[in-house]
Amino acid sequence: MSKPILFVLDDEGPALEALAGDLSRRFGGDCRIVRQRSAAAGLVALRELAARSEGVAVLLVDQRMPDMSGVDFLARAHRLHPLAKRVLLVDRDYTDANPVVQAMTLGQIDYHLTKPWLPEVSLYPAVGEFLAEWATSQEPVSTLFRIVGPPWGTRSHELRDQLARLGLPYAFYAEDSDAGHRLLREVGQDGSRLPVVVRHDGRVLVDPSHAEILQALGVKTRNDAQACDVAIVGAGPAGLAAAVYAASEGLQTLLVDPDGPGGQAGSSSLIRNYPGFPHGISGAHLAYSACEQAWLFGADLVYGQAATGLCVRDGNPILRVSDGSEVAARAVIIAAGIAWRRLEVPRLEALVGAGVFYGAAASEARAMQGQDVFVVGAGNSAGQTAVHLAKYAARATILARGDRLSRTMSDYLIQEIEATPNIAVRLGAEVIDGHGEERLEAVTIRDRGEGTTETVPAAALFVLIGGEPHTAWLPDSVERDATGYLLTGRDLVRDGRPPSCWPLQRPPLFLETSVPGVFAAGDVRSRSVKRVASAVGEGATAIRLVHEYLSELPG
Repeated sequence: MSKPILFVLDDEGPALEALAGDLSRRFGGDCRIVRQRSAAAGLVALRELAARSEGVAVLLVDQRMPDMSGVDFLARAHRLHPLAKRVLLVDRDYTDANPVVQAMTLGQIDYHLTKPWLPEVSLYPAVGEFLAEWATSQEPVSTLFRIVGPPWGTRSHELRDQLARLGLPYAFYAEDSDAGHRLLREVGQDGSRLPVVVRHDGRVLVDPSHAEILQALGVKTRNDAQACDVAIVGAGPAGLAAAVYAASEGLQTLLVDPDGPGGQAGSSSLIRNYPGFPHGISGAHLAYSACEQAWLFGADLVYGQAATGLCVRDGNPILRVSDGSEVAARAVIIAAGIAWRRLEVPRLEALVGAGVFYGAAASEARAMQGQDVFVVGAGNSAGQTAVHLAKYAARATILARGDRLSRTMSDYLIQEIEATPNIAVRLGAEVIDGHGEERLEAVTIRDRGEGTTETVPAAALFVLIGGEPHTAWLPDSVERDATGYLLTGRDLVRDGRPPSCWPLQRPPLFLETSVPGVFAAGDVRSRSVKRVASAVGEGATAIRLVHEYLSELPG
């Protein structure tokens, strides 16, 4: 891979030289610095770089230029180098009239740098992160895993998705490609069982499970705890926040999850409305950081294992785990999250992983280069997925059953979607069929108002239409609403009284379920706010309530 390019444009010579100098001092050994003093010359230079397929990683452009605004320049530059991160240089002006406000809302920039800048505070950390992100968008030079399998096989997709969620570099080779055949010969495999995964040190895994991949990364995949203060089910934002607070406050903490850190939020390419991250943060990065934080506080994290049952024995909740172990916990927090609701269309279900994906499937975005793709859903997850896919696909179309997105999607996302030329929105539309043998080739869409149908070519269909809670493993004593979400606190109180099975004199605490000492947090809870920040808040609050519950216990 050639050196990534940092492109700097400012019509003021001293500012241009100062910025280029700062960048050169920190990144000059690994990057090439290209500087221009006019928009016209800048576009010429970018066209020449694009013609030579030279990679521009970061564009740093001043907003105030005589021949063109920085926002307009970045829009044109983005068409030439769509994977480059766009940084707008602006004057220090914290009013809503500053062009950076609208530019961020409309998705026209990725970051802003206020002049004068502080290199160590604002410039270097941001550019360093952008270079790391840019590197992941390229074919990796070094990989932790190499995979050989059918390109559109369900298991191949699941492996790619798992590694992408964990932020791990990998290379994938089709089973019938020369590179695929060569790698199979190298590791002594005949290809009768696929996919084959080769670790960086040569270890070979044949059709590995999620747990085996995690184990190959050094992650703990077996539970050895027999007792703990608090057991947490689920490693999404709510569960990870609960683990951080529980462990940091001295509680012996066990967390189990069948997949890995992140939950649904882990697949979000960019979360822009999480407090403290004005330019957004990927769900995978947020989950990884929280996971590391919980571990460093002493939480026992077990991945690749699911909770399979819950009972009460001698007054203590007993959690059963899929590896066959049982844990006597003084308190339990259920933050198991939800699974994406299925379309229940037989021909589409047959193509899951072969062009039909439930969730954002970030691992497949690069393969959508120049294709027409569809996103089913009207929430923030669907909007974020469409915006991310639009960076690669020729066209991304959102299919929403309702008459407007504003009922379920944040305004900043709607504005960004409207400002992205290759995103289309079809309201009152639903997918009723799919077409293709080995992979998805077309979908049939019905207009719910007119009753008409249309079959259109489709390279991929991403389905994000709400969820079904992971609560089937729980006993009937844990009360749920009509759709399976856990009832907690005042939602359990009817006519001023708790449910008949409630054994205590006091009413259930805010996040407490119908079983004393068992709490629920995040999306799995009835009437929860489906936002990352609220899930984190509930996870933290649950630990405060656990302390209150434990203080009531004898001894």
